[in-house]
Amino acid sequence: MEIAVVGAGYVGLVTAACLAELGNRVTSVDHDFGRVALLQAGGVPIYEPGLEDLVQRNQAAGRLSFSTSVAQAVAQADVVFIAVGTPPQEDGSADLQHVLQVARQVGEAMNGFKIVVNKSTVPVGTVERVRATILQALHARGEVMQDGQPRMDFAVVSNPEFLKEGAAIEDFMRPDRIVLGVSTSPAGERARTVLARLYAPFNRHHERTLWMDVASAELTKYAANAMLATRISFMNEMALLADAVGADIDAIRRGIGADQRIGHGFLYAGVGYGGSCFPKDTRALSHTAGQHGLRMQVVDAVESVNVAQKQVLLQHLVQWFGEDLRGLCFAVWGLAFKPNTDDMREAPSRTVINALLQRGAKVVVYDPVATHEAERALAQDHGKTLEELRRWPALRFAPSAVDAVTGADALLLLTEWKCFQHPDFAALSGLMRHRVVLDGRNLYDPQMLEELGFVYQGIGRRNALASQAQALLRYEVSSPARENCPIPLPQPERSA
Repeated sequence: MEIAVVGAGYVGLVTAACLAELGNRVTSVDHDFGRVALLQAGGVPIYEPGLEDLVQRNQAAGRLSFSTSVAQAVAQADVVFIAVGTPPQEDGSADLQHVLQVARQVGEAMNGFKIVVNKSTVPVGTVERVRATILQALHARGEVMQDGQPRMDFAVVSNPEFLKEGAAIEDFMRPDRIVLGVSTSPAGERARTVLARLYAPFNRHHERTLWMDVASAELTKYAANAMLATRISFMNEMALLADAVGADIDAIRRGIGADQRIGHGFLYAGVGYGGSCFPKDTRALSHTAGQHGLRMQVVDAVESVNVAQKQVLLQHLVQWFGEDLRGLCFAVWGLAFKPNTDDMREAPSRTVINALLQRGAKVVVYDPVATHEAERALAQDHGKTLEELRRWPALRFAPSAVDAVTGADALLLLTEWKCFQHPDFAALSGLMRHRVVLDGRNLYDPQMLEELGFVYQGIGRRNALASQAQALLRYEVSSPARENCPIPLPQPERSA
């Protein structure tokens, strides 16, 4: 089958490469000449495990090509996937300008029956807006008859993606469901036949395709992400309660996850969720409800909890070291919003790092993959160029995890990369000025760290030494109260 995928970002590139892997001839289109040149040379612009090999293999086999011409790709395609960005606007709504621009280009270039598939995450009603935009383009070409019907028929379908960053290829090639929203018109029925054939390889062992009306398909994506975000925020609130009553959120997670009605997924407390989906989609869902006179009280609360959760580790630091963090140095392990990606969109690390810098601290950061994306994100946050950021003495990107903690007053773990799971804390204790670990992902064993002389603070995993530290460390580091500090390491010199 001939396929065009417009948009070579995260969703579009994974979709194009995986469909090519199934034997289709796929043209991936993007307006960014630099990105297309990189892809044509066998590189990939994003980090996703296995994606580069998949792209190179299918490109070498002649099944996957890259272009900047939407018109050429549409003209030769049977199915056109729209997989462009829908960034949030200030009011929380999804910005559809790129989706509708592609729709207009499809209408200008189509030369026969086309199936246009919305792969981008879009609000309810977008399929109708895409259809109207294509019709307008056909009308401008004189390809609409006197009764208003187009001379060239087409179908617009909703096919939301459910890809997890870091496991996107596995999710695409072994999906738990394929949601397809089609109309009951003759064109819709024709599209259903073609898409059933396209997705047939995924249904050999059991049927994974869920056929539904267009509005339901569009809303399913938002509902799924809102539900997953709700589980995360719920557990983060439970972690705060666990701290207050002296319980362990990890034990609670195991206890409720064993209930088959609940399950174990997305029950891990931490410093909040980030990325391109959950924050954007929960806000867009609330905005859609507002347009219909409704308020999504649970979804709004989920977002509020997540915003507050990104401050939890900072609150612990302030309790221990005081509001003024000048003269102190903090190590941060992990910058991407989750492991196995370089995505920095709404990453909790940005909130934590920016707050530390605002209080005068020096911050040394390390991430095994996301350094370049983090530099761009943090430069944007602070209104600096990349060159200015790299010369900024308050923020340093370390070449290794060990380098980052050397001389640090505390270590903050923000992303649970595998390389951070089993560090040699006995060796690290001799490199740090203060043996303080703030575990934003509950990755470490509190008892083991206590035995090594560390003050450990997780999320909802309070232990005796951390409780003692919180009671005794409400002081300025330069204060005489430091003599009573349960962290028996040298007092740092404060900068002016």
